[in-house]
Amino acid sequence: MPRRTEPSPDEWSDAVSQLPIRTGTIASVARSGVGRGLMFSPAEWTRLRAYFRAEGRDPTDVELAALAQSWSEHCSYKSSKVWLKRAFRGLNPPKKVLGTGDAGVLVFDEGYAYAIRAESHNHPSAVEPYGGAATGIGGILRDVLAVGGKPIALADPLFFGPIDGTGEKLPKGVRPARWLMSGVVAGIRDYGNRVGVPTIAGSVSFDPSYSVNPLVNVACLGFLPRSRLEPNRADRVGDRLVLAGGLTGRDGIGGVAFASRELTSRSEDESRGAVQLGNPIMKEPLIHACLEAFDRELVRGVKDLGGGGLATAAGELAYAGGFGMTIDLDQVPVREDGLAPWEVWISESQERMILDVRPKDLEAVLAIFRRYDVPATDVGTVTAGPYEEVRWNGAPAGKLRLAFRVDPPLLTRPRRARRRTKRRTPGVPSDDPAALVEELLLAADSVSRESILRMYDHTVQGHTVVPPLHGRVESPSHGDAAVVRPRPESWRAIAATVASQPWTCREDPGRGAEWTVEEAARNLYAVGARPDALTDCLNFGNPEDPLVMGDFVAAVDGLARAARLLGMAVPSGNVSFYNEGMGIAIPPTPVLFATGLLDDLRHAVTSDLKTVGNRIYLVGRSSATLGGSLYARRRGVVGIPIPPTDPALVRRMGERLLGAMARGWVRAAHDVSDGGLAVALPEMAFGGALGFRVSLEATGLAGPGIALAAEGSSRWVVEVSADAGEVFERAMRGLPVRALGEVTEGGGELLWRSKSLATLHLHELYGRWSAGFDGLGRR
Repeated sequence: MPRRTEPSPDEWSDAVSQLPIRTGTIASVARSGVGRGLMFSPAEWTRLRAYFRAEGRDPTDVELAALAQSWSEHCSYKSSKVWLKRAFRGLNPPKKVLGTGDAGVLVFDEGYAYAIRAESHNHPSAVEPYGGAATGIGGILRDVLAVGGKPIALADPLFFGPIDGTGEKLPKGVRPARWLMSGVVAGIRDYGNRVGVPTIAGSVSFDPSYSVNPLVNVACLGFLPRSRLEPNRADRVGDRLVLAGGLTGRDGIGGVAFASRELTSRSEDESRGAVQLGNPIMKEPLIHACLEAFDRELVRGVKDLGGGGLATAAGELAYAGGFGMTIDLDQVPVREDGLAPWEVWISESQERMILDVRPKDLEAVLAIFRRYDVPATDVGTVTAGPYEEVRWNGAPAGKLRLAFRVDPPLLTRPRRARRRTKRRTPGVPSDDPAALVEELLLAADSVSRESILRMYDHTVQGHTVVPPLHGRVESPSHGDAAVVRPRPESWRAIAATVASQPWTCREDPGRGAEWTVEEAARNLYAVGARPDALTDCLNFGNPEDPLVMGDFVAAVDGLARAARLLGMAVPSGNVSFYNEGMGIAIPPTPVLFATGLLDDLRHAVTSDLKTVGNRIYLVGRSSATLGGSLYARRRGVVGIPIPPTDPALVRRMGERLLGAMARGWVRAAHDVSDGGLAVALPEMAFGGALGFRVSLEATGLAGPGIALAAEGSSRWVVEVSADAGEVFERAMRGLPVRALGEVTEGGGELLWRSKSLATLHLHELYGRWSAGFDGLGRR
């Protein structure tokens, strides 16, 4: 018989305990002291029992803790990976996409690349908004760093319950939206500003469905020489595994298990310890030390320590290279005494990276980190596999087949499409257009975000050339995207934006997801950028519900269809399930962080009106359907059709617009989205401190009310130089383009068939709009 390699019972470290899962019922094991909180399903307990029966022993607490992290929904993507692979196959051509690891890496020019990734920190932010949001930023920075990128920009799409005092009484254990938003924004502000990375894009949305489970999504843009691209896999047997960065403590233990279940009224008290503690002052030198080690070609592979801590990061690094590993947990630098081996193994303490380093380069790497005053320790070795061996003070603490731990079986959960009964689109009264504009413009989803944006430093590092606020310093307004210039010696630039349409996705997940991609593309075209790529954060409810899985699959397919038609790569992404609790589930909420490239940033365009007498055009087809619109949401109207989508048409119109922008004909452009023309036109006027005179019948819709409130289909409002109107119209021939009006000195005059309907007092409206959330009712 072959010699067994398992430690005998008396060889295991005294610091570990074993759970007898080979005997007794699965239910009794799950209820036991060690079993509680591990979140294994009955089928997974059965699989564990079979494995350890074959191994002839029971598992240690170190092994079970690591398995629980690796098999969680958060780490394994076990419910989503099948559908993601099917939908996004073929969207990342090698001439465009250089890598799809911890972050997607795309070609910028011949010598440089850029990296993108989005992530969620929803559950932590629901129980501890400041720390949850701050560590979300910390984690997304590490994702980009783990592919060799220097983080150069951040984005933060956020979703909360009603902030204006509307809605039902909050369930027990749920905090008011304004309180949550204040903590989340402060956490993002303090972490991003202190680490020195600008926040240049984002959004804040409100809906009762986010009252229990707010969404805190974050995204990062990184930049790197193509020669610095780092793999997320071990390189060869004998390489050393170096743990670099912050010290290890008890914070964040069980974080991925917490993120893989629904919130309850007890979550704030029971799960606060699962929220990590951020340290941006450590993060900045960690970034610099890693980049120097990368540039000197001393690192052969790298992973960041996020969900599941060292167990997940080191395991995935070794397994991706086809190896095993040995880890000495007692060598891990700790923040406090008394940590058990399993706690050290799965702690999610922040600001940590695991590096694969050749033995000959070990001292040089450690010297770099000493110079930056960043802890770095040799904690293990890459082995031939197939096992991982974990030791504590030289004695065995765990030994598992690495494939068994880090690569669990994928699930094809039951899915079912929702039965949706569509009602007719309601009419929009036209008797008081000014009141309609005021209602939509001053809604919580429309008012100025300047109060938040001014908290974020969006100019640090000096790359931002088009900021998130467009227009005059005295009266800034919302733009569609920001633009960064990563290389000062080149005019080539990157535009970045976020997009989400949970309300249209609630009505129709597939077409709503297409609409979301179209919106991202429209935002990029509006500043003069050609859409290049997107990374997604897919926020959904409980995947064990067939209706939720039906929504998920439809949305993923819709995203892929639209991205393919728009020529956008999807090199990275994130899935966040279990966003529900206490009987309230979020709507399907795919959130996108999208990028576009400008060959010459001198052709960039902003949203603010520029010159009196210039012409105003509406580019795109108008649709009278109001499904998911701000107008419908404010009236609680659901079950009505959403506007049609046409990504191929968006691409044709956008390419023509880019040509017109390059010739200098287009002076301003703004995407028509939430609130329709009732919001888009005043925002353009605010930024330029100018006015407009527009004929609403140019939309082709039946009346002034619907012309103002309609949000579809994909459209832009474009300002064209007075002397370029005719050439612009010729250049756009064959596409849906209509003359809407002209730029004036002040006021917003709304016409219908040459008759003046109303004149908006834009100066007074700006004062109320710019008050932002302070002008809304408090809860």
